[in-house]
Amino acid sequence: MRKRYRVEITDSAEKDLAQIWDYISADSPNNAILFLEQIERRAFSLEILPERHQLIAEDVFLHGKYRQLVYKDYRIIYRIQEEIVYIMRIIHSAKLLD
Repeated sequence: MRKRYRVEITDSAEKDLAQIWDYISADSPNNAILFLEQIERRAFSLEILPERHQLIAEDVFLHGKYRQLVYKDYRIIYRIQEEIVYIMRIIHSAKLLD
């Protein structure tokens, strides 16, 4: 049986989701709903085998073992700590983690 992790979305990631909502919903609220549902579905898929995704390039400087799950043009950046996966940020893939 596979180990299950608890997935928690940080305040910073919640703010990122709100900004994504604002951007997409300006053109289409329905598309914004669908997109955010997909992002959340992928984020919560990390409850199983979160180690399967690559470390982020910026981790060389952060030393925190941050990983990313990429969905379309967005990076779901997270960190595994004991039994919890913390979703730290959800940013456009053209941006570096600040």
